[in-house]
Amino acid sequence: MRKKMSWNQYSEEKLNEIEQKILSTLITPYTTFYIPVKTEFGTEEKIWTIALNTESKKTPLVMVHGFAAGIGFWCRNLDRLAKDRPVYAFDLLGFGRSSRPTFSDDGTEAEKQMVDGIEAWRAEMKLEKFYLLGHSMGGFLSTSYTISYPDRVAHLILADPWGFSDHLDEKPPYWSCLAFTMIHVRGLEIVRAIGPFGPWLIQKMRSDISLKFEDILEDKTVILNYIYHCNAQYPTGERAFGAMLWGYAWAKNPMIRRIDTLRSDISISLLYGSETWMDKSMGQKVKDSRPDSYVDVQIIDDTGHHLYSEQADIFNEIISKACEEKDSKIASGNEFIKYDPVSIKSVNEENVELTSKKQQDSTKKNNINQNIAQFACIVEGVHENVHSEPLIEGMEANLN
Repeated sequence: MRKKMSWNQYSEEKLNEIEQKILSTLITPYTTFYIPVKTEFGTEEKIWTIALNTESKKTPLVMVHGFAAGIGFWCRNLDRLAKDRPVYAFDLLGFGRSSRPTFSDDGTEAEKQMVDGIEAWRAEMKLEKFYLLGHSMGGFLSTSYTISYPDRVAHLILADPWGFSDHLDEKPPYWSCLAFTMIHVRGLEIVRAIGPFGPWLIQKMRSDISLKFEDILEDKTVILNYIYHCNAQYPTGERAFGAMLWGYAWAKNPMIRRIDTLRSDISISLLYGSETWMDKSMGQKVKDSRPDSYVDVQIIDDTGHHLYSEQADIFNEIISKACEEKDSKIASGNEFIKYDPVSIKSVNEENVELTSKKQQDSTKKNNINQNIAQFACIVEGVHENVHSEPLIEGMEANLN
């Protein structure tokens, strides 16, 4: 008797198998496990975690992934970063292999719930103080966490963080308006809506991501299948992110408005890709808003939003160096020593080399037009059956 095919192709067993393939690229011994947590909103959840070099006595590094991602995305970074210290990464609640609680529809409350989930994980892990690294949405949540729990964070590292720009200062660019008008739905909603064709759509639309891992993953479908199975599940984290959005993917409560509330003794490193679609000027604005604090801003050449995988060696050296310098400061009480590694441009008041707004909009418009053309034949057929929410800034943001 032929087995009936499920419309949604998600499989926990398959996700586990794919993740193991990704993590098999690591040289450093590691352990993966669930951490049970009790949330502030009364539910018992579990957070999927990876740990490396836990015997080291140095200050640990905790890594927080971006939207629609999971611990597997750090496979190009974990070996180097865990060389000299403990490293922990986890799937945020509502993402990856972690459980999927229902978050508030209120953006402020949803943010708090996600941040409190991180704190519940920390408490169970019994980590007293650590360096905190967040990419994209993970950078936004890491900053929010540090504001709420400043005693836990020895140094905050933000890699191409989302959610800093203030939507009151800028109007949405043309390319974003065009995408919203023509598509009306999120890419991940479409992926789930088209059922068995979802994996094919991921392969079609995000082949660029597989290229970032092709030298360590011979099978180009592995990372794309990982994306699919991480996001074909019930999208509670995705909806929490949606609650934090305003209009064309701005944050309702931008971090630039409240970064000055972060305790002044907490140092920050910001990293941006030179070709990112994020607003690199936010780095200097953060620096300007914290005149009595250490803020270092770096731009990595020839890389975009996924700087941790596109220029992994440089990224890893910057992170390792920042942690080592902070180790020295903690040990000796000396000032945080600034460094200027080869191939990195420091962003300061005298040297800000940013692409013009017109050029940025043109590049983003071209990228989104490519997505629109490929989505057009699909959107028409599934639009009425797909939950419509504000578009994330550019379809690329759907898998950041």
